[in-house]
Amino acid sequence: MQYALLVYSDPDEFAKQTDEERRANTAEYFAIREDPRVTSGAGLQGAETATTMREQLGETLITDGPYADTKEVFAGFYLVEADNLDAALEIAGRIPALRHGGAVEVRPLMEYSV
Repeated sequence: MQYALLVYSDPDEFAKQTDEERRANTAEYFAIREDPRVTSGAGLQGAETATTMREQLGETLITDGPYADTKEVFAGFYLVEADNLDAALEIAGRIPALRHGGAVEVRPLMEYSV
């Protein structure tokens, strides 16, 4: 089964890190990509670069910035192939954002038959 590991991080925590800590965390993120169960993934640019689109009363609205103003922002994702939720959680538990005030949402992907 495929799972998305959605990484939410606190940009303020990242800013507090030394250059050495940032390099070490980045190395951990790249190491996770080396796990053969990880089939894809990417980091996202800062939330301030987001553009949000909505439809309201039949009109399309486009605004600068993320959808919600929160402490944690959606920072990136991994797509993993895991036998079960426990296996996906094992990979998610290695994500550095967890140690720095962030969160990882683990969600199974929809399976479609065509």
